[in-house]
Amino acid sequence: MTLDVSNYPQLLTALLPELVLSAWALILLLVVAWRHGTARDLRLAGWLTLVALATAAGAAWWLWWQSAHAAGISTMIAVDDFRFVADWIFLGGALLTVLFSMRYLEREGLLAPEYYVLLVFATIGMMLMGGGEDLMVIFLGLELMSICLYALAGFNRRSPRAAEAGLKYFLLGAFASAFLLYGIALVYGATGTTNLSLIGVQVVSLELQHAPLLLLGVALLLIGFGFKVAAVPFHMWAPDVYDGSPTPVAGYMATAVKAAAFAALFRVVGEAFGPVGAWREIVAGLAITTMVAGNLIALAQRSLKRMLAYSSVAHAGYLLVAVATGVAAGSAAFVFYLVAYSLTTLAAFALLAAKGRGGESDVQIDDLAGLAAQRPWLAFALSVCMLSLLGFPGTAGFIGKWYILVAAMSTGQGWLAALLVLTSVVSAGYYLPVVMAMYMQPAVSTEAHAEVCLDGFGRVAMAVAVAGLLFFGVAPNRLLDLSKTSATVQRGAAAGAIAAPTFSPGH
Repeated sequence: MTLDVSNYPQLLTALLPELVLSAWALILLLVVAWRHGTARDLRLAGWLTLVALATAAGAAWWLWWQSAHAAGISTMIAVDDFRFVADWIFLGGALLTVLFSMRYLEREGLLAPEYYVLLVFATIGMMLMGGGEDLMVIFLGLELMSICLYALAGFNRRSPRAAEAGLKYFLLGAFASAFLLYGIALVYGATGTTNLSLIGVQVVSLELQHAPLLLLGVALLLIGFGFKVAAVPFHMWAPDVYDGSPTPVAGYMATAVKAAAFAALFRVVGEAFGPVGAWREIVAGLAITTMVAGNLIALAQRSLKRMLAYSSVAHAGYLLVAVATGVAAGSAAFVFYLVAYSLTTLAAFALLAAKGRGGESDVQIDDLAGLAAQRPWLAFALSVCMLSLLGFPGTAGFIGKWYILVAAMSTGQGWLAALLVLTSVVSAGYYLPVVMAMYMQPAVSTEAHAEVCLDGFGRVAMAVAVAGLLFFGVAPNRLLDLSKTSATVQRGAAAGAIAAPTFSPGH
């Protein structure tokens, strides 16, 4: 199905997933305004959110099934498999977050169904980021997502930690957004456009590869994206914000938010700045510092929540390796690893939420001692998550890291691949103690884990996540094929833009 995005009805068809989710968000707003006082109202909002996310995922699937693509250059929104697969990751992450949140919100006394409204609007922002074909669309999507997350981070108004998390995220997020917007302005000044494909055309036709104005704009853009993906040295917000946020929100930020930022970054550098070689060195440098610092600091953590926070920083480094290899080699590895990482991290944060109380900030690794004897299935699920994050054979995390290693080696960046392997070995120092505590240490008492449990929704979501990790660990071919297809479509779109007409800056 070929869509002419300059034609209004066909543009609406291209935007179908976002429009469907936006319509559900408005319905959800009306319901929440009418019913927002009891646990039953909270559950109603949760159910409506599940239906909304599933409907939007169905719309994205329909466009993908119809092989939808844009006629010529997309002006504002991309129409390709990369966008549709990214939408499934965002929507799937949000759906799992809702399932894990239902019991958690009631248990913590957070009887405010506005939680789900914020979650839906944040997901719409992510979809605009992942599918934006224009820097301004990406920025608007990022701001929509960020504003919702500022509120979600500080959602527990009774908690000083949550207030600190929300304020810190807001202040640093606004600061990073300024860098991003200033970078967009400089790129526009250098090329005369904010369309990604046309920026790539202008860079080649006007020979701007070494233009100082463009290079400075690219650097500022990378700073803005570096903050959103929690790359070192722009990671300082992540541990405190994750620590103070409600645990399902922390898992959502560590997965779906990071996925949206990486999807936007991949599209921007692949389509707009492919001919500008400087960004590869910058991203490679960020990958090195992020992998090393994230893993070494995580080694010193005894709090399970902060350990997972620094673990997410380390995994941002692994994903940056995929970005540094370029669109041709790295985007398929990027998509596969993002799916594996999202399933693993969401499940790990959900299991942490089942263990703790009051935000789970005080849950130590040693508090898991004896969990396998009293809650064998939960211990098994958390073990699978830890081993997948480590990259243990038989899990999706192993296949994802292997694919990134292949991409790095194929582009002559063997030193990045070697560092990824070494830092993964270091990560065993904080993933394996979690497994050892559950299986090799006795529980403090027979009632130590009596209250650790997931409700029906949580158990279903956990079973899906763990089954997916194990299935893709032994039979990854279908997901690999989907990853390769989405990468091929994005490369084709970027290459096809070279034939577009050029114009001078200022016209």
